[in-house]
Amino acid sequence: MTASERRFVVVTTTHESEERARALASAVVRERLAACAQVYPVRSVYWWDGEVQDAEEWRIDLKTRAELVDRLGAFVAGRHSYETPELVAVPVTGGSPGYLDWVAAETVPEGTTIQGAED
Repeated sequence: MTASERRFVVVTTTHESEERARALASAVVRERLAACAQVYPVRSVYWWDGEVQDAEEWRIDLKTRAELVDRLGAFVAGRHSYETPELVAVPVTGGSPGYLDWVAAETVPEGTTIQGAED
């Protein structure tokens, strides 16, 4: 199957601190649920608890296979401090075949576990 025939997504979540964001990103990549994670600061404005909130957060973009979204979501939710963590998957509609091949090779197929992977 070629890179263009497989489905890939970028999954986004946020965290309140750089340390927690980096720890979560490392755990996801170590578990092979994403091939790559990018962590960077953002400013979020959102409605929560009946009012507009304005907060500094750390965004994590995770590159993975579309088939891993549910498993990745459960992994993130189980390790996140937010009551309702952001978890949005955006389809990748194109990309470098070599890069997408790499993403496929560095993520585990659905139902596979990695021996010795840490939680």
